[in-house]
Amino acid sequence: MPQVMSDNIESHLVENRIFNPPAEFSAKATIGSMEAYRELYDSSIADPEAFWAGIAAELSWQKKWDTVLEWNCPFAKWFVGGEVNVSENCVDRHLAKRGDKVAILWEGEPGDKRTLTYRQLYEETCKFANALKANGIKAGDRVIIYMPMVPEAAIAMLGCARIGAVHSVVFGGFSAESIKDRLHDSGAVAVITADGGWRRGSIVPLKESVNKALEGDTQVQRVITLKRTANDVTMVDGRDVWWHDEVAKVDSNCPPQAFDSEHPLFILYTSGSTGKPKGILHTSGGYLTGAYATSKYVFDLRDDDIYWCAADVGWITGHSYIVYGPLANGATVLMYEGAPNHPGLDRFWQIIEEYKVTILYTAPTAIRAFIKWGDEHVEKYDLSSLRLLGTVGEPINPEAWMWYHEKIGSGKCPIVDTWWQTETGGIMITPLPGATPTKPGTATLPFFGIDAAVVDEQGEEVRANEGGKLVIRKPWPSMLRTIYGDEQRYIDTYWKEYGNMYLAGDGARRDELGYFWIVGRLDDVLNVSGHRLGTAEVERALVSHHSVAEAAVVGRPDEIKGQGVVAFVTLKEGFESTDALNKELRAHVGEMIGAIAKPDEIRFAAALPKTRSGKIMRRLLKEICAGGAVSGDTTTLEDFNVIAALQGKGDDE
Repeated sequence: MPQVMSDNIESHLVENRIFNPPAEFSAKATIGSMEAYRELYDSSIADPEAFWAGIAAELSWQKKWDTVLEWNCPFAKWFVGGEVNVSENCVDRHLAKRGDKVAILWEGEPGDKRTLTYRQLYEETCKFANALKANGIKAGDRVIIYMPMVPEAAIAMLGCARIGAVHSVVFGGFSAESIKDRLHDSGAVAVITADGGWRRGSIVPLKESVNKALEGDTQVQRVITLKRTANDVTMVDGRDVWWHDEVAKVDSNCPPQAFDSEHPLFILYTSGSTGKPKGILHTSGGYLTGAYATSKYVFDLRDDDIYWCAADVGWITGHSYIVYGPLANGATVLMYEGAPNHPGLDRFWQIIEEYKVTILYTAPTAIRAFIKWGDEHVEKYDLSSLRLLGTVGEPINPEAWMWYHEKIGSGKCPIVDTWWQTETGGIMITPLPGATPTKPGTATLPFFGIDAAVVDEQGEEVRANEGGKLVIRKPWPSMLRTIYGDEQRYIDTYWKEYGNMYLAGDGARRDELGYFWIVGRLDDVLNVSGHRLGTAEVERALVSHHSVAEAAVVGRPDEIKGQGVVAFVTLKEGFESTDALNKELRAHVGEMIGAIAKPDEIRFAAALPKTRSGKIMRRLLKEICAGGAVSGDTTTLEDFNVIAALQGKGDDE
C-alpha cells in the first residue's frame, strides 16, 4: 500500500513535569513573574522599535541614532545614523563605578591563575589597540584571531573593536587548512595568535598551524604572537612580532573611535551541514544591543555574580556570552582554558567550588559526558554557590536536564535552556529564570521582541503539538546582516523559502502552553514510511533509558521505507552492549514515540564523533551508515580514533 508523505515534521514525545521558579529567586529577579514577562513581551511585539530603542538607550552612544530600523527584507539596518564604540561599552563605561571590580577571572589548564579588573582590562585593551594601529591595522581591515582561551583572546577582540578592525575568531582546534580558507574568504591582513595553548596536558601548536596556513600567502602583512606555552616557534622576519614586544612600545591611552551603528564588528564562520564555510557578518550597534539585553535578562545578572560560560571564544557563544554581553553589563566573567576532564573528571566542579561560581552556562553534550563519568566526581564538591544554570548548543534531553537540575543545581537553581544560532547573534527562545515555569527539554518562550513561529510548507502557522519549521517573522537587532562576500547565498539560505520570514533551519513544535520544542535540524529529518521524524526526538527517547549516556540518530537508504533509522549509542559505565539490551532499547523507543521510530539498527559505540565544541558530527555517521568512506571536512573532529573505531579499524589503519 503506498505511503502518503506528510508535509509536517511529526513530534510525539510528551513531557508533563513543570518546575516553577523558586519564590526566593523570583523575588529578586529583574523579571519576577509571568505577568511581567507577558506584559513586556506583548508590548515588544506590538512596537519592537520602541522596545529595542529603550534597550539601546541603556548603552553609551557617541551619537544617537536618527532612525531605529530600516527594513528592506531581508536586509536590516538598526539604529541608523547612530555612532557607537563596542569596546567603550564593554570597558570604559564601567570605570567610574566598577573600575576596581573584577572583569575576568582566568584559570589555565595547568592551574595558573590571573585576575583582571575593569581598569586593568581597559589598559590592556587600549595598549593592544595601539599596538594594532602601530602595526598598520586600521578600521575596516579584517583580522583573524586564533588563540587559546586566555584573557588576551578577549583583549584582542576588544582591541579590534576599539579601532574598528573586523575580527574573525577561528577556534583554536581548527586546522591550518581551516585557517587558510577563512583567511582567503575574509581577505584578512593580519593574524593574532599564540605560540600554543594547553589541552588535556599537551600543547596545541597554534603558531605552527598559522605558519602552515600562510605558506604561499601574500595578503597577510602581520602576525602578532602571544607567548603562552613557551614552545619553540618559527618567526618570520618582517611579518611576525611578539605581543609582549608590541604592547611595550605603546601607551595605554587609546580614545574609543566612533563608528556607524552598522559598521562591521566581526565575521564568524559556520560550516552548516556541508560545503564552503559561511562567513556570518555581524555589525556593531544592533549586535551589542542584543547581546547586552539577553545577558541582562536571561542570566538575571547581579553585581556580585561570578558568571561562567564554559564555551570557547571561537564560537558565537563565546562572543556573545563570554565577551560582549556580560562585559557590556559589567559582570565578572570566569574563563577556563582547558578540557573539562583534565587532569581529572572533576575539574568543572573543582573550579565552581574554588571560585564560588553563581551562574554556569554549558552544553548538553558536556552534561551527558558528566553523567557518563559518574556522580562521585560531583559529590566531592560544594556547589552551593550556584544560583542559575543554563544550556546552549543543542536541545537538551529531559533526563540530562533532570540530572543537571538535581545533581548540579540541588533542585534550587532555575535552568535557562536557550535556543539561538551564530546567525541570530543572541538568545532567541529561552525561559526567564524568575518568571518562566520550565519543562525539561524545551526552550519555552521567545525573548522580548522575537516573533517566533512554527509554520508548514506554505508558511501558515501550525496548531499546537504539530511539527513544522521554525521561523522568525520580524527583524531583530542582533541578526546577521549577510554572508560575507555572498549576498545571494544569504538570501537563498535564510529567506528564499518564505520570502518575508527568517528560516532557522530547525524543525520544531509548540505545545499547549506555547512552549517551543526543537526536534532537530531540517537536514537531519528522517523520512520513514511517509512519516517525517526529527532525529532529536528519537535521541531523547534513547537517552531516557537508564543505560544510555548519549545517542546520535541518522537515516540510511531503505528501499521499502525510504529511510531506515540507525542509532549510535554510548552506554553509561557499568552497562554492556548485549543483544538483550539492543532489543530493550528498540522497544523503549517504540514505547516512547511509536513503532515507526524504532531503530532498524543500534550500533553501540564507546564514543561518538564530535567537534571540539561538543557537537555530534552526524554527517560522518551518515557516511558510515551508507558504507562509504568518510569524506569532506573533518578538521573540527575532536578524536579521529572515534571514526576508526566506528568503521571497525584499528588506530594504525
